[in-house]
Amino acid sequence: MFKRMQSPVAPEQDGFELCVDGTPITAQNGETVALAMLNAGIVPFRHTAVSGQARAPLCLMGVCFDCMVEIDGRLVQSCMVDARPGMRVTLLTGARDIGAAE
Repeated sequence: MFKRMQSPVAPEQDGFELCVDGTPITAQNGETVALAMLNAGIVPFRHTAVSGQARAPLCLMGVCFDCMVEIDGRLVQSCMVDARPGMRVTLLTGARDIGAAE
């Protein structure tokens, strides 16, 4: 779906791993979590609470919230978070448990 582009300045480096729903994926330095997930072929990122509609990143700049995931226990927009080695990403399905609110 997406093809990782080579930077004309720096050659592509070896990647690092993060886990999405327990499955390891490879990311590169400077990538956001959303980009790493798209490059790994992970779509959709979540399902809506009311209708169960599948959602995937739309804007990739923090406006639409369609890339919302849980990273290391926190709900975040994956397009706004730089990927780091060892991150644990959980895809969202349905309504959030009110008891889990911070």
